[in-house]
Amino acid sequence: MTKRVVITGLGVVAPNGVGVETFTQALKNGTSGISFHQELKDLNFSCQIGGIPPVSDELKSKYFTDLQLRGFNSSGILYGCIAGIDAWKDAGFTVNSDSELDYETGLIFGTGTSGVEKFREAIYKLDDGNVRRLGSTVVLQTMASGVSAYLSGMLGLGNQVTTNSSACSTGTEALLLGYDRIQNGKAKRMLVGSCSDHGPYVWGGFDAMRVMTYKHNMEPEKGSRPMSATASGFVPGSGAGALVLESLESALERGAKIYAEVLGGEVNSGGQRNGGTLTAPNAEAVQRCISRAVENAKISNAEVDVINGHLTATTKDALEIQNWSQALNRRGEDFPYINSTKSLVGHCLAAAGAIECVASIIQLKEQFIAPSVNCEDLHPEIEKWLQRDKILQTSQQHDFNIIAKASFGFGDVNACVLFQRFMA
Repeated sequence: MTKRVVITGLGVVAPNGVGVETFTQALKNGTSGISFHQELKDLNFSCQIGGIPPVSDELKSKYFTDLQLRGFNSSGILYGCIAGIDAWKDAGFTVNSDSELDYETGLIFGTGTSGVEKFREAIYKLDDGNVRRLGSTVVLQTMASGVSAYLSGMLGLGNQVTTNSSACSTGTEALLLGYDRIQNGKAKRMLVGSCSDHGPYVWGGFDAMRVMTYKHNMEPEKGSRPMSATASGFVPGSGAGALVLESLESALERGAKIYAEVLGGEVNSGGQRNGGTLTAPNAEAVQRCISRAVENAKISNAEVDVINGHLTATTKDALEIQNWSQALNRRGEDFPYINSTKSLVGHCLAAAGAIECVASIIQLKEQFIAPSVNCEDLHPEIEKWLQRDKILQTSQQHDFNIIAKASFGFGDVNACVLFQRFMA
């Protein structure tokens, strides 16, 4: 018999809020975390705006010792550890370096690139001809699984500990991998999430590809415009999201707070066929991913109340709306409410899925729909599939039961998950 899986802890490090409480208020208020960065201008970036979480040295010292912070220069790992520890504590657990090894709890925490700034720093030191100057933590800070290694050691996790990497779908995929492990009885709990570095050496390639907006450098909060007729590319972001997944049996046994239930989902690929490429989705595969997710969740298309889309403010937004409409067989007034967290934080790359899963669960728990800011001029192609009132410009209290979250990434990879409001 498969286990029911619930969410008992959340943690988030986002450009518009660090911590669940601050992030929740930012979602409700439509607060943007996107700002101008002089460094990008000095490097002749076309896009000179981005989303960087406000993490102070004082905050870092609450999670890391002075020794751990010495020579530490990996923002993604930093964000991932803060979000992960917050989620762990939010679920009712403590952080104790002398705790017993927990064989019932594992960790799947994804990333795209890790420690790029640290790697660049190491290269320059190596070019100077002194390998000993690299330091003892350069490997841990630059390997993809660095965030999992740091977190599992801090928390003493003894079940599966690993890192996944699937571009923009990384965080949503990590959640579904953890869900599968609990559902099949291989773990009681899984800490899941994803993180992404910030900075010119992470964002530069996207600027060179001309997929980021360059039109709003002097008005950064207006730059991220998903579903808008005047969208001109995505705004880069960074951060981390983390969630504690737990079997319902375990959560009830210890009297844990329950945010929502994970009903199921689907992960697939378009194989870069039928119009799919490294950077464009195979529409047939996207629709199949959504349809199979609904089927695996054992609900009907009509039961999806709200969608938190991938919706990056690029030319593919209209195609995504079309895919949702055709996969759910719902159109016009019957189309669910839909929003894009990226309008407030930008595209946080590998961290996007996890941050947006956290945003979805907060909306479900608090019973409100967050706005998609900068979408006052809805793209005309999108109007073919839904009515304008399905995209809110300000947050709205709303009684709903199920929210769908999907992520579609470079390499033509897809992930979709369904969350349900938990009623005791």
